[in-house]
Amino acid sequence: MIQNSFIFLEKIQHGSEKKLWNQGIHDWDSFINKKDVAGLNSSRKRYYDRKIIEARKHLFKGNSAYFKKVLPSSEMYRIYDFFKEDAVFLDIETTGLSPRYNKITVVGLYDGFDTKMMIDGINLDPKELKKELQKYKLIVTFNGNTFDIPFIKKQFPNLIPDIPSLDLRVAARRIGLVGGLKSIEKEIGIKRRDIVGDLSGGDALTLWKMYKSTGDDHYLNLLIEYNEEDIINLKTLAEHCMEELKKQFPQRLTI
Repeated sequence: MIQNSFIFLEKIQHGSEKKLWNQGIHDWDSFINKKDVAGLNSSRKRYYDRKIIEARKHLFKGNSAYFKKVLPSSEMYRIYDFFKEDAVFLDIETTGLSPRYNKITVVGLYDGFDTKMMIDGINLDPKELKKELQKYKLIVTFNGNTFDIPFIKKQFPNLIPDIPSLDLRVAARRIGLVGGLKSIEKEIGIKRRDIVGDLSGGDALTLWKMYKSTGDDHYLNLLIEYNEEDIINLKTLAEHCMEELKKQFPQRLTI
């Protein structure tokens, strides 16, 4: 979708982007190859040509950080298809909602194939987490731009790499899916094991407290499974959202 996008260009909004599509300008190549574009004078056209060439250069160099600068955060879904092989799905558990008074208990990471769970007091090492996140070019979360990423930044300053973050709560809302992750999962047919399917964020905190007070790994294992389901299901949700969002773009799509 990113190569069908013009929203990153100065003064181009959703309406003007659709006007370009309606002129048959469906992607970057067709824009550059078109001599005259309705609504643009020659100097503006040449300027946009340069910006598109610049964006393409960064795209094929794999420089996702460039798009963090030029794309609105609500439009970050447009780069998912291009960078999904280098994306990490992230979710955290905490002792409370305020990063000022609480701490992270679990960080779950999923690269699309394997999960990596980091647990406070066991293997949650900021240096290792930073090293792990530096492998990726896109962070995918649910409500992470509001909660997970600011929380991590508060507890571990300078840990999050300078790469884009795709918040699926925002992307899901674009296709009419609202509410929390669990309710959206049910709406699109994602099922969890019964014992963790009925758990909520509050229950996750209770499991952590029970683990810390009793030392019983049963509670920790349930918490890990709960978080692991979150990050694995994020990929399924991302794919669902992208398929629906593609319908808002011209039929012939380039990644």
